[in-house]
Amino acid sequence: MKKEEIITFKVDKDLHEIIKTIPNRSEFIRRAITVALESTCPLCRGSGKLNEDQKRHWDRFTNDHFFEKCDTCHERILICGNSR
Repeated sequence: MKKEEIITFKVDKDLHEIIKTIPNRSEFIRRAITVALESTCPLCRGSGKLNEDQKRHWDRFTNDHFFEKCDTCHERILICGNSR
């Protein structure tokens, strides 16, 4: 059996009031963190910013790639210019 680790974190009073009404808080928080991690940008890792090296690589990458709107879901998607 895998040993579980305990992590604690602070929340403001309003968030605490909401969270304490959730029947299985631990499972809810684990699931919410997992979903957030699965949706995190792999390049900036969720920071929302690129450092100088990442920006340089991104600029080079975008020479052959561009954004397009998906015809189905209408979200922006990354397209490889070499695949056309």
